[in-house]
Amino acid sequence: MHLRKNEVAACACIAAGVMLALVVGSGCVPTTLSPVAVSTPAATATPTATPQPTPTPEPTPLVETVRFSASGDDLIHEGLYNQARARSEDGGYDFTYAYENLREFYQQFDVNWLNQETLVNDAYDPSGYPCFSTPGDITNALYDIGFRVFSLSNNHSYDKGAGGIAASMEHWATLPDDVVTAGFYDLDTYDNLSYQTVNGITIGYLSYTEHTNGLNTPDGTQYGVVYLSQTDVIEQQIAEMRPNCDVLVVSCHWGVEGSHNVTDSQRSMAQWLADQGVDLIIGTHPHVTQTAEWLTSENGHEAFVVYSLGNFISAQSEPDNMIGTLLDITFEKTTQPDGTSAVELLDPQLHPVITQYENGYSDIRVYLFEDYTDELGAAHGNFTLSREYIQSVLNESVGEEYLA
Repeated sequence: MHLRKNEVAACACIAAGVMLALVVGSGCVPTTLSPVAVSTPAATATPTATPQPTPTPEPTPLVETVRFSASGDDLIHEGLYNQARARSEDGGYDFTYAYENLREFYQQFDVNWLNQETLVNDAYDPSGYPCFSTPGDITNALYDIGFRVFSLSNNHSYDKGAGGIAASMEHWATLPDDVVTAGFYDLDTYDNLSYQTVNGITIGYLSYTEHTNGLNTPDGTQYGVVYLSQTDVIEQQIAEMRPNCDVLVVSCHWGVEGSHNVTDSQRSMAQWLADQGVDLIIGTHPHVTQTAEWLTSENGHEAFVVYSLGNFISAQSEPDNMIGTLLDITFEKTTQPDGTSAVELLDPQLHPVITQYENGYSDIRVYLFEDYTDELGAAHGNFTLSREYIQSVLNESVGEEYLA
């Protein structure tokens, strides 16, 4: 006989009742059964883990960088300040148009340096070649476009005599505190030296010229230029600055105007500066491009020199004067956990720039070569300036190694 599941359970219950009756006895009240004590094993204690000390991380070097640009001769001819006057709405001078095409380029850099080829002030009427004076409003445009460091020592520094030096220095002193200038020195002490700290890196600036167009230091001036021939003064200034800066930058206004060839005196002076511990040598004055190279000092110190950046902007009249370069270089400072540090100059490149104007020196402005077209070159005033010609000049004068 097969029982379903519920039938099996019922039978089990009946059997249990019969067994209980047999034990207790018929008609007796059942007694309460005491629960059976069940012993359980004692819980095993978990041993407490001994805390381990957190390992101290190994100290790592601190690396800081400054991306630095240098631009060549800002040569303000009559056409440039006349067009700035025409563009101004308040009777002043608006130079923005001349530089606007490079605004985005300069935003990449931590420091932008410029050779200001002409005196800047409002004490003298504007004038062009051969004795320059530029309206003070130009620094509004230059500051706005991104320049903060200006080299002032060049062959036009004495164009307006002692008064021109004083007026120019007074103007530069009115600019914001983050502006740095170099090139006019106290002729008694030579100790008014220029420093700038950016991203933890301190940069020192010096600025010298080979000559001042035959003009002697004006009578009655406390400030003036230091000539490259004054090696005793230069050595004194470098010795004072070198312990106080991570990078030492020296501007040299030298060479032969209109010549792509580097002179023996340029090369020997550059090597001498490298031997003194200078890191970066920026050449200006020829108004055309010249080559660049690494130099090694007697004690193994490396310096980089660009012998001429060429013009940044001008209204000169020869095709090669329209072609300049902008130096792009990175300063990298590595500080070890023990406090010692070292600085390297990395990845120097030269970005070509072109000054453009149309007939009658109208609408003078500057372009990056990468943005310059043959159509612009065909419309250039005085001559045609093709991209092929520009490239040939750069390849021959600078070389392909450092051309961006």
